Amino acid sequence: MTTKTTLKPAAWAVLAAALLCMAACNTVQGVGRDVQSVGETVQDAAD
Repeated sequence: MTTKTTLKPAAWAVLAAALLCMAACNTVQGVGRDVQSVGETVQDAAD
């Protein structure tokens, strides 16, 4: 097995994960809301 054949499936997996993340958040503003929501949840759990 060479690096070339091992890298190809890994590259597809990274691409698929990136596409899923982009579809879930859709915009930078959406990402900001998601991060803010996680931060608020963690803060509420700490209180």
